Amino acid sequence: MSIDINNESGLEADTSGLVSLARFVLDELRIHPQSELSILLVDEDTMSDYHVKWMDEPGPTDVLSFPMDELRPPSDADEPPEGLLGDVVLCPAVTARQAAEHGRTPDQEAEYLLVHGILHLLGFDHAEPAEKAEMFGLKDKLLAAWDTERSTR
Repeated sequence: MSIDINNESGLEADTSGLVSLARFVLDELRIHPQSELSILLVDEDTMSDYHVKWMDEPGPTDVLSFPMDELRPPSDADEPPEGLLGDVVLCPAVTARQAAEHGRTPDQEAEYLLVHGILHLLGFDHAEPAEKAEMFGLKDKLLAAWDTERSTR
């Protein structure tokens, strides 16, 4: 699994922890081991520019996802397809501000948002109540499994 991370935010971030989490999530979802993911950490101005350009929304946001090959988690019987997952863009400055609102540390908030972004790359959405329940339920399950995995190391 190729996971590239680039921190252009100007802020400290646990990049190795984010890569480990991404690898764990993609393994749990049975994404092909030759698939590729890119994680980019940016400053608020860059995130604002992306938010306006791609979502037509003002101001910085916490996470954006840009899927490439529209990969989906395979069913239990299917072989996972190989391809480019796409890019997850995080803004550590926004993440740090909103972490306390959600009762999390900045690192926990970044992990939460990374999983959220990866699920968007894999076709999950939260526009409708049923979609939201599925996506957020899976996100909670993955983060709980990650916490368990991390505590056994």
